[in-house]
Amino acid sequence: MAMTLSSIVPWGRSFQEYIDMFALSEQDLAGKILGCGDGPASFNSEVTRRGGYVISIDPIYEFATQDINNRIQETFDVILQQVQDNQDDYVWDRIPSVQALGETRMASMQMFLDDYDQGKSDRRYLPASLPEIPFEDSSFDLALCSHLLLLYGDRLSFEFHQQALQSMMRVAHDARIFPLVQLDGTRSPYLDALLEWYPSQGWIASVETVPYEFQRGGHEMLRLCRSR
Repeated sequence: MAMTLSSIVPWGRSFQEYIDMFALSEQDLAGKILGCGDGPASFNSEVTRRGGYVISIDPIYEFATQDINNRIQETFDVILQQVQDNQDDYVWDRIPSVQALGETRMASMQMFLDDYDQGKSDRRYLPASLPEIPFEDSSFDLALCSHLLLLYGDRLSFEFHQQALQSMMRVAHDARIFPLVQLDGTRSPYLDALLEWYPSQGWIASVETVPYEFQRGGHEMLRLCRSR
């Protein structure tokens, strides 16, 4: 039985996981970064503490800290139970157990919650959602999307993906999407069609192996760059 979720859920990942998922270099971290659908990840908080520049957009940033925390608490045990029921679908080297996964994810999400009010005041957390991005063209060096595009192919259409990627490439010179598999571990059915479509947009597309794999088979990112 593969993992299934009835909705897109808040599930935060850490700075180091972003580094590994997106093969981020020191040069990448020195630029202006947009996180699309970051949810309760700690990446923004941790990069900001290091003196970097990140803006995160997500519809959950419309809500207050306690409301987001309530949603995390509502879904936390459900997600862990699904992982427990499907342990063979995951690689248990970096994270050794389901209990350790819960502790790791909660630590990242608590770091986000602790930073959220200040980040809202600083306009680092903005309530917006793909495919619309409320920034001018070329506002960022890099746009990232973790565990949203391609993962939820059963509820986000091919046209949504096209529009979302057009928006990411409008505001950034480089866009990266991770992972390329769906919740059930199968490769996204949209990927091949998207790879055929990208050249018409004037983009160079590549599928790159990254130093991260938790969901089995989820060790690749899609990278888009402008060719003109």
